[in-house]
Amino acid sequence: MHVQILLRRDRVRRWHHDLVAALDALDVVDGVSTAWVTGAYDPDPRLERLLRTDRRLHHLPAGRWALADPAPLEARTGAGSLQPDLTLDVVGADVHGGPTWGLTFDGSAGDDAAVAALLARRPPVVAVIDRVDGTTLASGRPGSEHPGLLPRALDDLVAGVTTLITTAIRLRDVPGADVPGFSPDLRGTAPEDRATNGVATSWSRRVAKTAFHAGVHGVYRRLFRAPHWRVGWRFVDAEDVIDLETVTTTQWNRLPDDGYHFYADPFPFLHDGRHHLFVEDYDHRVGRGVVSVVEMTPEGPVGTPYPVLERPYHLSYPWVGEDEGELWMIPESSAAGTLEIYRAAAFPDRWEHVATLLEGAEISDATPFRHAGRWWMTATVRHGGSFSDTLHVWHADRLRGPWTAHAANPVLVDIATARPAGRVVEREGRLLRPVQDGRTGYGAALALTEITRLDETAFEQRHVASLSPGGTWGGSRLHTLNRAGRLECIDGSARSPRIRRRPAAERT
Repeated sequence: MHVQILLRRDRVRRWHHDLVAALDALDVVDGVSTAWVTGAYDPDPRLERLLRTDRRLHHLPAGRWALADPAPLEARTGAGSLQPDLTLDVVGADVHGGPTWGLTFDGSAGDDAAVAALLARRPPVVAVIDRVDGTTLASGRPGSEHPGLLPRALDDLVAGVTTLITTAIRLRDVPGADVPGFSPDLRGTAPEDRATNGVATSWSRRVAKTAFHAGVHGVYRRLFRAPHWRVGWRFVDAEDVIDLETVTTTQWNRLPDDGYHFYADPFPFLHDGRHHLFVEDYDHRVGRGVVSVVEMTPEGPVGTPYPVLERPYHLSYPWVGEDEGELWMIPESSAAGTLEIYRAAAFPDRWEHVATLLEGAEISDATPFRHAGRWWMTATVRHGGSFSDTLHVWHADRLRGPWTAHAANPVLVDIATARPAGRVVEREGRLLRPVQDGRTGYGAALALTEITRLDETAFEQRHVASLSPGGTWGGSRLHTLNRAGRLECIDGSARSPRIRRRPAAERT
């Protein structure tokens, strides 16, 4: 397949170079050329000044959205002198003639629609559109862990756009394979808020707000260790969070920490009648997490969480489960570019490395579960942008592998429902999947989704409920949900002052 990309010479951005490289890497593409257009969307020049201001205030390098030298793409103009099999318009030129795909952001073409959404701190719905018949070929909601920082939000957005385009091209002729798509849940977003009638109404106000928030953020980081997560726990005999579809109406106990460590990603596990709680144990002074465990009773933790698995790189999200009569742990090790599995040599204290299941990718929050007689596993994989918006699926006969990638990977691009947030739970024949809703920031809220189709060619899910912090679980974040036996756990944010008062007994 020969792909032609429509660009403007005065508006070539770094992400356009990345897109060309990604297309070159596809087996189904045997050539990429460029064609130059005029008269497409003209961005407001104040946008570039705003981005420069944001980058200076937050010490950010120029990213994918930055303007780039068009010379390397000039060499591709008319490359191969062949009629393209597909023309790709990424600048909103509205050119027709032959098979042509275009982009829309919240239903409108042009970068101004994308920028308007991000200035409103809302990830836009991105669609790849067939210009011939108007059908949607792929859609998603790329997002960012930093939606309040416009340069980062734009960089992460266009990384997601690249993923949607390349996946749609790769899978367009694969029989039975689904391309990423979803029915966006827009509840809580007023129709008038979704209008894109210009990039901004008051640029000076935006610059002032940017400077103010940068100052506040700097002061906060000097006074508090951030982020600082906390684990909430309770023993339940009746309805749990999945039944109630809320975390705000029942009382939670907090797993205490010393302020230098935080605990996150709680995974309770019931073994021989005893409840054990595995957590990410992060030491602010070291800047790296380990996996720790503590036994839990209705009266509280039996002591303090202690390390049971340490590596030279950061570990988190310690999924623990059983297969073939043995106990296993699959923690996140995205910092190493691997996904590893460990066997319990002496539960819960000693774990031995058995295999590296996957490598060469930044894989977050891998969550295995049983379905239709085999193991399946969901996780988000970073494709240059967000860690949280691009869902991949694998399947295997045994937990220790080998694991086979889903034919349609990535199966979903959506900052609101892609990243796992705990074990997949079966209730009355339904597969319910807790997910992170990162539309307003990393770990901001949770959602419950139901997997409605899962086989070797397709993955589908539907939104069931949204879960937010508040009420009996205060703070600004809600990040993980798990239950084992009677022990149910969540986590969220907390303040941890850098200067701490010593207990009265220690003062002199």
